This record gives sequence, C-alpha cells and structure tokens, in this order.
Amino acid sequence: MSDALKHECGIALIRLLKPLEYYKEKYGTAFYGVNKMYLMMEKQHNRGQDGAGFASIKLDTQPGERYISRVRSNAQQPIQDIFAQINERINQELIENPEYNNDVALQKRHIPYIGEVLLGHVRYGTFGKNSVESVHPFLRQNNWMHRNLILAGNFNMTNVTELFDNLIRIGQHPKEKADTITIMEKIGHFLDDAVAKKYKQLKAEGLSKTECSPIIAERLNVGKILKRAAKNFDGGYAMAGMLGHGDSFVLRDPAGIRPAYYYQDDEVVVVASERPVIQTVFNVDFDKVKELDPGHAIITKKSGKVKIEKILEPTERKACSFERIYFSRGSDAEIYQERKTLGKLLMPKVLETINYDTKNSVFSYIPNTAESSFFGMIESVEDYLNKRKTKAIIEGKDLSEEQVTDILKERPRIEKIAIKDAKLRTFITEDSSRDDLVEHVYDVTYGVIKNTDNIVIIDDSIVRGTTLKKSIIRMLDRLHPKRIVVVSSAPQIRYPDCYGIDMANLEGLVAFRAMLSLLKDNNKYHLVEEVYNKCKAQVDLKDTKIQNFVKELYDQFTDDEISEKIAVLISDDTINAEVHTIFQSVENLNKACPKNLGDWYFTGNYPTPGGNRVVNRAFINFFEGNNQRAY
Repeated sequence: MSDALKHECGIALIRLLKPLEYYKEKYGTAFYGVNKMYLMMEKQHNRGQDGAGFASIKLDTQPGERYISRVRSNAQQPIQDIFAQINERINQELIENPEYNNDVALQKRHIPYIGEVLLGHVRYGTFGKNSVESVHPFLRQNNWMHRNLILAGNFNMTNVTELFDNLIRIGQHPKEKADTITIMEKIGHFLDDAVAKKYKQLKAEGLSKTECSPIIAERLNVGKILKRAAKNFDGGYAMAGMLGHGDSFVLRDPAGIRPAYYYQDDEVVVVASERPVIQTVFNVDFDKVKELDPGHAIITKKSGKVKIEKILEPTERKACSFERIYFSRGSDAEIYQERKTLGKLLMPKVLETINYDTKNSVFSYIPNTAESSFFGMIESVEDYLNKRKTKAIIEGKDLSEEQVTDILKERPRIEKIAIKDAKLRTFITEDSSRDDLVEHVYDVTYGVIKNTDNIVIIDDSIVRGTTLKKSIIRMLDRLHPKRIVVVSSAPQIRYPDCYGIDMANLEGLVAFRAMLSLLKDNNKYHLVEEVYNKCKAQVDLKDTKIQNFVKELYDQFTDDEISEKIAVLISDDTINAEVHTIFQSVENLNKACPKNLGDWYFTGNYPTPGGNRVVNRAFINFFEGNNQRAY
C-alpha cells in the first residue's frame, strides 16, 4: 500500500494437550510450545510491528513456584527482542544448572516461559501511546490462582466510555480508560464474582479452603463469565485470554469483523489471526484449519477439554474486507484468489480509460502487496488480447505466416516501474525538507517508457493520497508518459474505521477531500453545515438512534465524479502526463470477497451501532477544526 496505514493486531494461542515430557520425547525438546509460538508470531509480523508480547502458564505447580511468565517489548524488532530475552534466560538457567538439561520436570519447575498454555501478540497501536505498557498481553494479578487473568486481542471498542462508566458504577476504579484495560477489568469483575460464588458453594458443602481450589478450577464456567462480560461490547474483536490455573479462551465478535482461526488434534489446540500461519507452523492442510464462528468462543479447560460455545448471538456477518484486500498475508489460498479476482474485475474500466491501446500501455504495481491483484489484472488483459487475436485471425483473409506471427506476438507489456526504498526514512520534520524526502521514498525504472505510452499502475487502496501526490506520481511523470492511470483494487475509502484500523479522521481521506472540493465547485458547500447541524443534534442520542448523515454529501456525486476529482488532487500543475484514477466498485469487491462483506469504510454501513457515533463525531471534529480522534 502506498499510504502507510497502521492496522489490526495479531494473536496466537497454543495449548499443549500432552505432558511436556511427551514433546521432549517426540520432538526433542520440552520448549516445543515456545518454539512454535515464535514461528506463529513471526508469521504474523505483518499485523503489527509497534510491539510484541508473550505470556505462558505452567499447569499444576506447587505453592511458591512461579507459574506465570510474561515478556513484552516495543523495540524496533520486538518479536526478535522478546525471544532473545527468553532464549538468554533459558540458556542462563541451563548453563548454571546442568542437571536441568535432560530433566523436563526440573525445567518446568525452575525455568520461566516453559509451560503448557502460551499466548502471543503482535501490536499496531491505533489508540494510546506506543509505550511498553501498551503492549499486550495485559496481566491482572491476584493471589488466587483462578483470578489471574492474562488478556491479548485484536480489537477496538466504539463504546469504551460506556464500558468504563459501567465499571465505575459497580465500584471499580480502573487505572486507565484504554479499551484493553476496560475489557480486562470487565471480564475480571465477573471472573472474581464467579470464583467467589464457587468458593461459597464449596464451603457450604463442607470442603476446606485448600480442597476448594482444584474444584473451583474444574467447575468454573468460562463461557458464562464471557457472556456476562461481553453483553455490552460494541466493536470488532478477537480476544484471547488465559486464567491462572490453566483455562484459556478466544472470543470473536458477533459480526465476525476481526478474524480468528483454530486447529485441534490430540497434541495441541492452536488459535491465530490468520489461517496460513497455522497451516505452515503445524504443517496441516487448509481444510483442517477452521474459522471460529462470529459470536463464539473456543474454550479449553485446564483438563484439556475443548468446547466451541456461543457467547453472543451472531449478527449479520460483516467480516473486514480489508483483510482480504491488504492486511492478511496473501499466502492464504482463498485470499490469493480473491486478490487476483479484484484485479480482473478492474480491467474493463482500465481498458476503457486507455482507449483499448494495449500496445502503448505498460502495466505495473505498487510494491509489494498489490502484486496478487496485478497478476489478476494481467490475466484479464491476456484474455482480452487472446479474443482480439482470435477475431483478427478468423476475420483476416489470406493472412501470411508473417502477419499471423505479428498478431500472435502481441502481449501485455509488464514492467517493474515503482521501486520502494525499504528503509528510507523521513527523519527531518521541517515541512519543506520532509516533502523532498517523501518524494524519494519510491524510485522508478528508467528506459522502459516512451512518451506515447500509458502507465497503468495498481495499488491495494488509496487512503490519503499523500504518497501518490508527493512521490509516486512525480516519479512516474519523470518517465514522460502520455497518461498515468492509478488503479485501486479497493473502492474509495470514504469513512473512518473504528474497529482496529488507524483511520479515525475524515479530513485525512482523499475521497472525503475530493467530495468537499466538488461541493465547492458546484456551489453546494452549504450542505456541509446542514450535515454538521444534523450530527450535532444526535450527540445525546443512544447509539442505536444515530444515523450516518455524511452519506448525504457523497450522494451528491457519482463515483466517477469523485474519482476524477481525486486524480486532480493527487497531481498538480508540475505534472505533464494526464492523471486518472480508477477504483473498484463495492459490488465487485463483494463479488470477489463473498465471505468478507464488511465494507463500512467504503459505504458508511457500520456493522455495530457504535460505528455511526464514530462517523458522527469525526464529522463534528472536522467541521469544528478539532484534530482529535473520533473514538
């Protein structure tokens, strides 16, 4: 993606179902779980590079023995940093205590991080400071083993203020208002309540305090705790948790906004944000990795019993389509085909824009994630050319061998035009100097473009348009093409996201700025204040009563009119080539990605009531000139 866009997070949960001695005997190491967790986190590093964290729980430890280990990092390479710390500590223990080397029981008792329940997280921060304190997993500590809660997730809540206020009403004093803390305290409250009730019941049955502990672990109903805690959640989430005695869970939101996949056999239960991560790390087939249903949780008890339980009633499925367009790794079999289809579906519009002049058109892509869509686009060009060649040969009379050869020789001109300098950083913040550096984030390949050529270049999406304007368009124009056509495999991004993607402001979106510019051009800018007044009138309404009136402004213009204006905004008078932009239609997006119909950033149709409050607040902030987040 040409515009930097922070997004998502990645979770990984591993529950070893056999004793650690089993993995030592079969795989040669009792650190099997730690090694697999490292791989699962590395395979999801695309989902978060602001921080990484790891936590583990040892089962059946004796009082006085440490059973929870956690390490977090916000270093430049956080995954490598935390596992370097883990490795250093493990090696130190083995060197200082050589008797541990072949004794799994001693390793488990004395070496941290080795355990049967493991949780990993990679973070992109969309809210709060990027300090190590903001890095998951979060830990809620208690001297009662059952009341220890470790939580990590891929989520954003739209109603964090309401949830925070609910905690205050029940007598808590949360240390922060961040959604992770709020969610953890909400679950923790009902966990405490459940443990206290079980303890009271067992005491009434005549058991001693010591006898109560293992029975509480056995009888604790994790599903019931989650149902009570999640009742008022509004947002997109896949959250993973571990309880101190060894129960674990992963809960997915009712609309399936955030992804979660799982695999289970007689050795392990594994959950991750992406399917191919599990396929690769555990060497299992595509159909063995299941998607966790929306509104459901996969719960593994300390005993090893696994249950998929409905926690919240599923709503209309609105899984995030950006997962398919850009966020998830393209190694997933379904995602790869979907991205190719996105490219194919754009070609009719591309051919029309270049006047079907394929001989004088060069096709390329913004590296690197647009590559799959590019392949689909090229397949579509080849299909078009094959039909044209067939027609020319069939309709041609007395064609010579040389003429037939010339017809067959035509094929799409493919070049790697844009090249990204991997680590070029804009370290100067002074505007004029910084703009000059931004212009050179991308470089171009010289000598392959003629002044009669069209350059057709595909990107995953166009969010802010900043890099296109300040870097890519300028660099491409240096090649002196006749026309530059920027193609987006995603539709126009018109609305803020509030479920985990860092798009909190409207004015940062180039489609929004294009719409405002068109309102001015057509003497309709007074509508902006009218929509502002409608938004202000809704401030005190319940989320379920709020409407998205920003749609009314976009409804004044066609998609093509907004695309044309975006082309103007991402170029200027110094650009000699004609500049055009082509966007995917929402209809074709849904056709290409039929299982992920969450398209609120394109349509404004939010899957939860809190979404309309966010767009409402974002528009009020824009109109009032408040540079604040909308959630």
